[in-house]
Order: sequence, then structure tokens, then C-alpha cells
Amino acid sequence: MSATFQNVVLTGACGGLGQAIARLLIRQGAHVALVGLQRPVLQELAALAPERCAIYTPDVADSAAMQALATDWMQRCGPPDLVIANAGVAGGFDTAEADDLAVMRRMLEINLLGVATTFQPFVTAMRTRQRGALVGVASIAGWRGMPGNGAYCASKGGLIRYLESLRAELRPAGVLVSTVSPGYLRTALTAGNRFAMPGLMEPEAAAQALLAGVARGRTHIVLPARIGWLARFLNLLPDALHDRLLLGQPRKPRVGEVGATAIPGLAPPAETSHQKESPNA
Repeated sequence: MSATFQNVVLTGACGGLGQAIARLLIRQGAHVALVGLQRPVLQELAALAPERCAIYTPDVADSAAMQALATDWMQRCGPPDLVIANAGVAGGFDTAEADDLAVMRRMLEINLLGVATTFQPFVTAMRTRQRGALVGVASIAGWRGMPGNGAYCASKGGLIRYLESLRAELRPAGVLVSTVSPGYLRTALTAGNRFAMPGLMEPEAAAQALLAGVARGRTHIVLPARIGWLARFLNLLPDALHDRLLLGQPRKPRVGEVGATAIPGLAPPAETSHQKESPNA
């Protein structure tokens, strides 16, 4: 695929999908703002084309930090052609556990609010130019709730509805808004899963399909496409049967359990609010 996008802002650049997208864009000759939390990983990516990359490590839910990022990047390279809000976290959730409420709050901040704070600084410039693409990485998990995964499903379900609203708002201005719904990708976020993952996809293949779909102007991209058909079929089942099937599956590890992925900016349960430090994310 040719270098359709020349100026790109990418959050979540340290994750499996994010790294794959970044490498593909850099190979295509794009200028890329690499946004993530792991500076060594970002430095490794930027070293592929140091004259075309810049590194940023804000908390994506911090609107002031994202505004500063956008100002700096547009001073360097001008308004982006493409903004990919890929930053996200996942983890099991149990409403009966008081500590898990903080997990849900932080997950919503990153997975949902973080997309809005990523897009907001660039919307006016894209409207003015009447072109550009905003891409939010949601999940098949946002199509229907799953036992033990309520926080993640809620964050991604809310993101899907937000992106639908934004798409309608920006369509008259010629700005594309795309919703990406991955199924299971072979990344750190799925490494701890203890259940079957049909259609498991390599991040490199997912990155190619994502960028190709956006280049074609698609508003909803499912990765891989066949997992979307499976999810639609399951959604046709009666609620009682659907719930019974899912209750029989192992649940995603909660924070603190073996196999759980870290959630940046989340204080340990024993840490009081006045002891917390602001996340450098």
C-alpha cells in the first residue's frame, strides 16, 4: 500500500498493535507523532526515521497535556492527515469488589475519555481543511457485555457510540471518523486471557488491514472480519442462552491476579489518595 497518510498522530504506540501501525507508517514515509508510556519502546521506533518522528509521553486522559502535544506537533509538521486513538487498557472487573471501582474509573478515563482528548485539539484544523481522518480503536467487546469484563465492555461500548456521534457531526466537513473493532490480537492485552480466542490475529496483519480500511474511507473496520460475523451470530441468541454460554468461560484476570495487565495511573489498593503521584503518561 502506498503512503496515503503523510502526517499521523498515534497514541498507544507502545502496544502490539500500536508498534505494528507505527512501523508500517514509518516504512511508508509518514511523519509520525509517537505517543505512549514506555520511552525506550518509543525511542526504538523513532530510531527507524528520527527526522520524521517525535516522542510524547502524556496521560491521554489529561486534556491539557494532549493540547500541548498537539500544539507542538502542529508547529513541527502542521495539522495531521490521520489521528489514531489506539491507547487502551483491559482487565477483569467485579462490581462486588470495592477496589475494582477505581479500576473501572481509570479504564473509562483511558479507553473512552482518552479518545476524546486525543481528537479534540485537531478537530478545528481538520474542519477548516475539510479533510483528515480520526480513528478510534474500540473492540468487539463493546458490542455486547461479557461476564467479568464489565468495565472494559462499558468503555468500548461507550467509545463506539461516541465515535458514531462524532462521525455524523464531522461528515459534512469531509472528515472521516472510523471505528475499529478488533477481536483478539496477539498482544500483551490478551496474553493473560484464560479463555478461547477465536480468530486470533497477528498485530502486523491487523495494522495493514486497519490502514487499508481507513485509506478506503471505511467507517467501521472489524479485525479480522470473520470475528464480526461470529459476534453478530452470538448476538442473535436469546439472552439466557448467550449468558449461559459466556458464564462457562474463564474470566479475564483482575488487577492483582496472575496474568493481569498493568493499568497506568492506577494506585495500588493500599495507597491513599494523598500519596498518589500524577502519572507521567
